[in-house]
Amino acid sequence: MTFLRWLPLARIHATEFLDSEDFAGPIGKMFDGAMAFVLRNLHKVQAGRGVNAPGVPEIPPVVFEELLVNALVHRDYLVSAPIRLFIFDNRIEIISPGHLPDNLTVDKIRAGNSNIRNPILVSRVAKGILPYRGLASGIQRALEAWPKIELADDREGCLFKATVLRTAIPATPPSSGEGARKTTPKGESRLESRLKLWLESAVRQTEPASAGQVTGQVTAQVVREIALILGVLQGEITRSSLQKALNLKGRTNFEDRYLKPALAFGLIEMTIPDKPKSRLQKYQLTETGVAL
Repeated sequence: MTFLRWLPLARIHATEFLDSEDFAGPIGKMFDGAMAFVLRNLHKVQAGRGVNAPGVPEIPPVVFEELLVNALVHRDYLVSAPIRLFIFDNRIEIISPGHLPDNLTVDKIRAGNSNIRNPILVSRVAKGILPYRGLASGIQRALEAWPKIELADDREGCLFKATVLRTAIPATPPSSGEGARKTTPKGESRLESRLKLWLESAVRQTEPASAGQVTGQVTAQVVREIALILGVLQGEITRSSLQKALNLKGRTNFEDRYLKPALAFGLIEMTIPDKPKSRLQKYQLTETGVAL
């Protein structure tokens, strides 16, 4: 079981969990931290793609974007309790303080009805603090992407719970065949081996200065660091979430050693390239990055 606490207004305890983290501060920072926490604990599956293609999360990230935004925007802030996130082997639970307001029911929110509990917060979020895509559409969008979501309105316990059911994943990887992790004699992963050859070819064809932190020689460390960023970049993701997924603390170190080289070689790209410092900036794999 994996365990997360938000807004530590009340202390929570767990006896068995694989990972834990507390988030506090601006609402955008908490959202980014929670998304990175979820993504690093999801299984990666090939989903019919080639063995050398990057795995994709077992559950579409948009599901958690919508449910986490819903939890942050619509929780009852008069209840002195944190938002809680639990990751189990067979499910992921997001528990928000406060039951559904007034006569709103689970059936009604599934149908697209809404009741704004925090109108000022909604108006601020709608201006781009969070990936907010419209009132009353988040739950429906999450269900469209992943129908195996159970919603429960606990009026006696004064909480709302969304349970995302997970698909069973084999406990151990296959020892041989197409699904096995293939390595080179030096212990490099197949991705690292292919990436090294591609990077060396790219460096020979370009001026060293255009390769950012990478000069004329492609070192094993450079290959490993770029391979790591390619391995965790799924869909569109913010810089802070990407850094969190790699468990790296220093922003400058992350940008210089991981982000900039991958950008310079055209393996990842900005979603808003004309505004590189935009607070809405995210990163995604390019076609070349996906191919590698």
